[in-house]
Amino acid sequence: MTTQAVTTQEQELELPLAGLRILEIADGRTDMCGRFLADLGATVIMAEPDGGSPSRRVGPMVCGESLYFLTHGANKESRVIDPATDHGRTQLLDLLSGFDLLINATNPGFLASCDLDISLLRQRFPALVILSISDFGHTGPYRDWVGDNAVHLALAGVLARSGIGDKPPLLPPGKLAYETAAIQAAWVALLALRQRAATGRGQHLDFSILEATAQILDPALGVTGSASGGRSAAEMAPRARPEKFPLYPTFPCRDGIVRVCVLNPRQWQAMSHWLGDDHPFTDEKYGGLKARYGVIHEVNALIAELLKPKTKADIIREGLERGIPIAVVASPSDVLSDEHFIARGVFAPVCNTEGEAFAVGPTGFLELNGRRMGIRRKAPELGEEFQSQNHSAQHKPAPSGTEEAIRPLAGIRVLDLGVIVAGAELGRLFADQGADVVKVENSQYPDGLRQSLTGEVMSVSFAQGSRNKRSLGLNLRCEKGRELFLALVEQSDVVLSNFKPGTMESLGLGYDVLKAANPGVVVFDSSALGNTGPQAKAMGYGPLVRSATGLTGLWRYPDEEQSFSDGVTIFPDHFSARISATAILALLLRRQDTGLGGVVSQSQAEAILTGMSEYFLHESLVPGSVIAGNTVCEYAAPAGVFQCAGDDEWCALGVHSDEQWQQFCGLLEHNHSLSQRTDLEGIEARWRCRDELHQLTAAWTRNQSPEAVMQRLQAIGVPAAKMLRVDELPADPHLQARSFFRELHQPQIPEPLLTENGPVGNSDLPEPDIRPAPEPFQHTREIARELLALSDSDIDRLVESGTLEVPA
Repeated sequence: MTTQAVTTQEQELELPLAGLRILEIADGRTDMCGRFLADLGATVIMAEPDGGSPSRRVGPMVCGESLYFLTHGANKESRVIDPATDHGRTQLLDLLSGFDLLINATNPGFLASCDLDISLLRQRFPALVILSISDFGHTGPYRDWVGDNAVHLALAGVLARSGIGDKPPLLPPGKLAYETAAIQAAWVALLALRQRAATGRGQHLDFSILEATAQILDPALGVTGSASGGRSAAEMAPRARPEKFPLYPTFPCRDGIVRVCVLNPRQWQAMSHWLGDDHPFTDEKYGGLKARYGVIHEVNALIAELLKPKTKADIIREGLERGIPIAVVASPSDVLSDEHFIARGVFAPVCNTEGEAFAVGPTGFLELNGRRMGIRRKAPELGEEFQSQNHSAQHKPAPSGTEEAIRPLAGIRVLDLGVIVAGAELGRLFADQGADVVKVENSQYPDGLRQSLTGEVMSVSFAQGSRNKRSLGLNLRCEKGRELFLALVEQSDVVLSNFKPGTMESLGLGYDVLKAANPGVVVFDSSALGNTGPQAKAMGYGPLVRSATGLTGLWRYPDEEQSFSDGVTIFPDHFSARISATAILALLLRRQDTGLGGVVSQSQAEAILTGMSEYFLHESLVPGSVIAGNTVCEYAAPAGVFQCAGDDEWCALGVHSDEQWQQFCGLLEHNHSLSQRTDLEGIEARWRCRDELHQLTAAWTRNQSPEAVMQRLQAIGVPAAKMLRVDELPADPHLQARSFFRELHQPQIPEPLLTENGPVGNSDLPEPDIRPAPEPFQHTREIARELLALSDSDIDRLVESGTLEVPA
């Protein structure tokens, strides 16, 4: 092997963000932002006060160790710096001269109180990117409010759609608002660094957890699942909680529960054959979503009868053979022992801060060039550094002529073969930031997202997910089509797909082929369960991924075993898209120095598992500890969702500290006796009395409007929020003040659509240029002329042969 070959191989294996230096001031909420960037190779140093950052005290705690910190602090380093002191302030300023990114996850006034105002830092370090992560951002009427996971779910319209029928709203398991926001923050940080590579200038990113939650977890304005039939989240959201969603049903079987997703005509045909030839729905019209939806309860009753006597293993095996998407509704303990996840190396030992193997937990979000980007090193002890402490400045001088703001991905071309939600969203993220995104389509294998109850190929959902893209009709199953696609690859930077594993290879378009056409291309593939392992070929949709990873089993009312309440959510599609986008962008940043591309492989299941890391760590240590209801509002009391005066009105609130408790007692009747009770001193003591405190709080909120509860508690520094419904979000004064909304004018839809703005509230990143989503094959002729240098007569011949497709 030549020296050049060795060098190239070493470069391909190098972590893409190696050399990037990040200083993090963490608060125990969005720490996964720094952790993910560290997974990708950045040096992340936490600046911690003498007693350690709050992250070290976030539950669950086992043997004096924070399981949150062990997972979210992995791959990082620590340095004792307290910017609230004069010495710490000097240390911080001295250190920042050698760093590329400052992650400031404190409240909006903290740095200013330390005489470290953002404007001062920008003046002193003009090439530094400053990422400020706060509950509500540094501007707007909620600027000084305090939030928690439940508050963000309530204000983002997520809580209103979680739960069943007439039951109370149900908080989803874990800390999904924080985990999803953290990944969007990482995406935004890399966009700013990409922009800096062109301008030489840093910037301040004013990042709001609320806005990120509203865009990612279960977005009110984003693309919805294929089972929605093209309807928007607002069209699908009732005032009360939704009934059990019949298109993602769960069925008891002999030894557990399974979930079945029959969505497209081929899947229904397979299920119809399994049901037998004598059922009443054999007419081919029931292959269509609209016809089947009209009799869905009768159909589900037949499926229930079929599956009831069978075992989970038999059902999964036969579903795989027949091409019917099915998954087990797994418990966390099932997940930890799942043969597929074990075969993929999803779980591995996690060490405590002393370096001792402590428990088993998820290792990371994805793979780059066949290597898992996950935990390489334990979370540090306080003040523990692992790498060289010589942090010299790496900022490049500003190129000339780049004073005006530019979109960070201008000049990037993306070939987008993605389908359904995750595929649409990933391409849109790049298009919004200036990339030329070409959606490659074929009428014989249409994108399920174009399916609608009306039969139209343009719906609100598709428009939201495919804005700013171009559409090319190209048949990849013929030789000439593959030839044209490879010609496009030569002129492109990124290729996206989320087919069943092996599909691109079967088309003759595997990574090695694409790399041969363009060594600098970044190729992305995504699937439900990953592209290796016993279940790799299983068809997967979001509901099945949630079931297989234990999320569905936890997302229910504790007192009702089959009250699964994730039927209308589209998590983790938007979350996975941002994980993928961040990794792809990391490779594009590396390519600026090496000229090399690479391959990113992402499993939606592993996105969920890594986002729930501390809980799987807990389950491995204390089997049976992670059950429905015990992963929400942990170690806060009173906390949760409380009914208020009015028609199905609710608020979320949480008392997380002794200071908040004393303030809260001042509002309640009997406050003197409560504040004086020794059995309620300390967070753990109140947690033990949480049922009693919940009842007292419920009696207090019941006769007040949710607005009154929210305003009164926020005035004393206690996190609280009214539960907003999807149709109430546009009137929210804070979202309005922060320009959260834009308008999308889609020619096929009579009224302008309200759509989301960019991924960060205030920054130097230009707002997206909102253009309509394309009709099928709308830009085929344009792209064929522009990129393939084909004449009109050439194009006509290729259309006639079926290689190219144009609008009818």
